[in-house]
Amino acid sequence: MLYLILKAVISAAIIVTVSEVARRSPGLGALVASLPLVSVLGMMWLWRDTHDSARMAAHAGATFWYVLPSLPMFLLIPAMLNRGAPFWLALGSGCVLTILLYLTMTWAASRFGLQL
Repeated sequence: MLYLILKAVISAAIIVTVSEVARRSPGLGALVASLPLVSVLGMMWLWRDTHDSARMAAHAGATFWYVLPSLPMFLLIPAMLNRGAPFWLALGSGCVLTILLYLTMTWAASRFGLQL
């Protein structure tokens, strides 16, 4: 149980750090947010829990393929905000787009033999 709490505290600290840095410097906050800290921590915790190289390789590979459909959200949100859309509409639209692209990626991956 202590291990689970430690993971939650570290994850929360990352989120708080990103939001505080972004409040002071949007560019630096974006840089910190774009670092694959969650992925790296997830891989470290997965390795600690399993020591399974095949599972780790599958996880890292799938992470790459799932990052790709999330990227257009970071273009849609600022485009909508710059055109005067309300924040929540822009964020919601970005999330819906990402979900649709995740579904498309999952479907396309299976057609091309990728195991995600």
